[in-house]
Amino acid sequence: MESRTGDLTNDAKNLARQAKDTAKETAEDWAARTRAAGSAAWESAQAAYEKAQEKAAQGLKVTDQAIRANPYTSIGIAFGVGLLVGLLMKRNSK
Repeated sequence: MESRTGDLTNDAKNLARQAKDTAKETAEDWAARTRAAGSAAWESAQAAYEKAQEKAAQGLKVTDQAIRANPYTSIGIAFGVGLLVGLLMKRNSK
């Protein structure tokens, strides 16, 4: 009877050890996957940021060229937009 109890105890210990090892492997696997996903997301965000910077720089160049080509029209548009924004702000503040 003691031998059987000893076998069951050893089996339980082995099972607990295997469960612990499996949990550790699973946690390490998830940690590696999380690091990989984080790295991929970071690289994607950096690429998107660089692309947005390039587009913004292109937009600034085009805007600068348009203003230099049509200065009076640009001043008129800026005045009109400023007037409209001012009227809307005055209207909303009442």
